Amino acid sequence: MTIYKSEAGAQLLRERYLETLRAWPVPHEEVRVPTPEGETFVLVSGPAEAPPLVLLHGSGSNSGEWTARLPSLAGRFRVYAVDVIGEPGMSAETRPPLTGDRYARWLDAVLDHFGVARAAFLTSSFGGWLALDFATRRPGRVTALALRCPIGLGPMKKGFVVKAVLLALFGEKGRRKSVAGVLGEPETSPIVDHQLLVSANYRYRTGPFPLFDESALGRLTMPVYAVAGAEDAMVDSATTKRRLEAAGAVVDLVPGTGHYIPGEADLAFLTRTAANGDFTA
Repeated sequence: MTIYKSEAGAQLLRERYLETLRAWPVPHEEVRVPTPEGETFVLVSGPAEAPPLVLLHGSGSNSGEWTARLPSLAGRFRVYAVDVIGEPGMSAETRPPLTGDRYARWLDAVLDHFGVARAAFLTSSFGGWLALDFATRRPGRVTALALRCPIGLGPMKKGFVVKAVLLALFGEKGRRKSVAGVLGEPETSPIVDHQLLVSANYRYRTGPFPLFDESALGRLTMPVYAVAGAEDAMVDSATTKRRLEAAGAVVDLVPGTGHYIPGEADLAFLTRTAANGDFTA
């Protein structure tokens, strides 16, 4: 089954993404990488000799999510913004099971294509799950993790699903209220508008995301920093903080904030880690 609800919807989302790519804020190269899970679209920017940094966006998104961050990141790192497979970007629509190591082997192929033996990761939401999965399976290839509202640590809040279903009964107004509540953004926010467009045309994953057990978290030998919204309506951020800190990570909970985290709280961590020589290619 296609990840889009219609071909017209797929075309609409592609056109919106192409508009974003045409306005990409830094010089870059667009690379299509062959992998065992299909072609993967990667935007590469920043000095070739700089420390490598992989960006993994959230579910229902693509690398356009990082547009505002690119100027500061590409000035310090060799940035690989990866369109996650099975999401509404330019990569293959493949969706491997979340159990097993197929996503890890997919990321192996992406890194190998660019000759990157080890890299730091900056991630958002589902991208954080992917990076954690990779780091627990391939700790030698991950030099640092910067996680924004990661999933797979704290349980998903059941009330979120119930509320979303009830609000959907009120049509467009209800859906807007639901999305705004999850993101922690005003209903008039352009971010809410974009997510409504995506949800109208894209089929999100169904089913729970596996939680990482203590044994897996014990394999996180690299520096880890996470930031999450204290008022996240979707994920139990308090549990995320507790479990990551028990594994040696530094975690900040932002008061009055939902699943969308503005700003660059992770940049200082990444810059400091690179300056300390903790991650190199």
